[in-house]
Amino acid sequence: MNDNSFNTTRYVADTQHKSDREKFGTSNRSMESLNDLCEEKTFLTILYNERKRTERSGKPFLLTLIDTHKIMSAVFYPEILNDIKSVLLKSKRETDICGWYEYESRIGIIFTDIDSIETQEAREAIASKIRRNLSENIPQQIMDELLVDFHFYPEEHDDYSKNINHFEKILYPDIHLDNQTKRYGYFFKRVIDIIGSSLAILLLSPVLCIISLLIMSTSKGPVLFRQERLGQFGKKFIFLKFRSMHVNSDDAIHREYTKKLITENKATEENSDGVHAPLYKIRNDPRITPIGEFLRKTSLDELPQLLNVFRGEMSLVGPRPPIPYEFENYDIWHRYRLLKVKPGITGLWQVTGRSSTTFDEMVRLDLKYIQEWSLWLDFKILLLTPWVVIKGKGAY
Repeated sequence: MNDNSFNTTRYVADTQHKSDREKFGTSNRSMESLNDLCEEKTFLTILYNERKRTERSGKPFLLTLIDTHKIMSAVFYPEILNDIKSVLLKSKRETDICGWYEYESRIGIIFTDIDSIETQEAREAIASKIRRNLSENIPQQIMDELLVDFHFYPEEHDDYSKNINHFEKILYPDIHLDNQTKRYGYFFKRVIDIIGSSLAILLLSPVLCIISLLIMSTSKGPVLFRQERLGQFGKKFIFLKFRSMHVNSDDAIHREYTKKLITENKATEENSDGVHAPLYKIRNDPRITPIGEFLRKTSLDELPQLLNVFRGEMSLVGPRPPIPYEFENYDIWHRYRLLKVKPGITGLWQVTGRSSTTFDEMVRLDLKYIQEWSLWLDFKILLLTPWVVIKGKGAY
């Protein structure tokens, strides 16, 4: 018998020792608590709906998970589990939801409608209450084996420059399940990415060499521009482009511009017809080199991202990867463009609106691509991309 196994005498003695507290272990209330927990499928559906409600209301929620994997080998695991569930049901409010995040091994509680101004205080208060109630009713030897985690939605990070992911996958089980159903499609998408990026790098190598020489001969600095971007689930990676700006250019202009664009959707410019049209990129940017303007207009500056695709950080088709300081200004629903698929070199936005669209419209196109994704849709976008590049509409 291993260290995690408990005999009847020891477990009952430990629980009965707390005579001044309510006994959960063998009571009818313990068995009733089994029926008070939502089934796994129901609980995960509620978790999805709570995310959607938070998008509308702006009020965060807290997902608390109690992982019992380490005590599953205990002889009296069912009795121990009943005690834990009873304590948790006692700890929640009527509006909170308790159920199986993972059947028979991980219990979850969704604490709803938390004041966004006091999220940290709420986390500490709820954590303290749950840990106190558990310790008062569960033997310490069992407590030492329990894993209790707390996850706020939407995720909060005080410092976006830290090397951390911006999403907690634990809050998106529905996305994991959906990706599992499409795993064969995503596998072939990856195969196409590897073959496509390899062939493109090989066939375009003369063009890549010529562009490199032009950059070196017209301005000082490296040929490639490296920048930290956010990939799928907010994973950071080094994004590659041909350098189109002067070295050590201040990004303050772009920071202010993207903040206004994302939060206000007011970045516009008068077009040739005298109409103020939405604009995603800065026109007449003083930081751009002479050859850089041509590279950006023709999108040739994007070619080094074929290496990002080959390395698995990006895909040939997908939403564009944001800069961390752009992500800081995202609304909650904007974040979904980074969840299901890897970022891409081209996408539905690029072949429809390109830069002449509002940020919200761009995100909606990305979400439309994600929802309707198929290998055939990727193929159509790839076929349309060269024509869009040649036309140059919306490219700056």
